[in-house]
This record gives sequence, structure tokens and C-alpha cells, in this order.
Amino acid sequence: MAEKNFDYDFSGWATRNNLRCSDGRTIERDAFRDNHGQIVPLVWQHNHNEVYNVIGHALLENRKEGVYAYCSFNDSDMAEHARSCVKHHD
Repeated sequence: MAEKNFDYDFSGWATRNNLRCSDGRTIERDAFRDNHGQIVPLVWQHNHNEVYNVIGHALLENRKEGVYAYCSFNDSDMAEHARSCVKHHD
């Protein structure tokens, strides 16, 4: 589903249906149905209280198993570190 003009660094599951997340929440099927095709901020560890934690953006795809994300890093120091971790499978 990734748009032809959307250059992404990695992709993977943003959330899977009916699994308890590390933040204690359980996301049900279609909880993010209205976000299908939207580009949203990519935030380190769900920590929205610091703008520094925004490390890029993600294109969301609602699937029957959950929400899949195509992610692109920005050029911040924190994003560069995250990019390196992804590159080396850390």
C-alpha cells in the first residue's frame, strides 16, 4: 500500500489486534480504521511529551491483523541513532 512517492526506511506492525501492548493497552480490530492511509508522527517509545522524540513519520495501513506502518526517519540525532539500530537489526 505504500504510496509510490513515499520513501520509507523500514516497515512493520505498529500494533497487532487483541495483544496487550507494553503500555498496558489492548488494541482491538479496526481501532485505527479511520487512520488508514494517513501519515502520522513516528514517536520514540510513545513518549509524546518531548518534541525531540519525534523521529520521523509513518504511513498507516489498516489490515485485518492490525495496523501496519511504513516508516521514514527524519534527520535528527535521535532518528539517526534509531536508523542505525534498525539497519543493524538491534
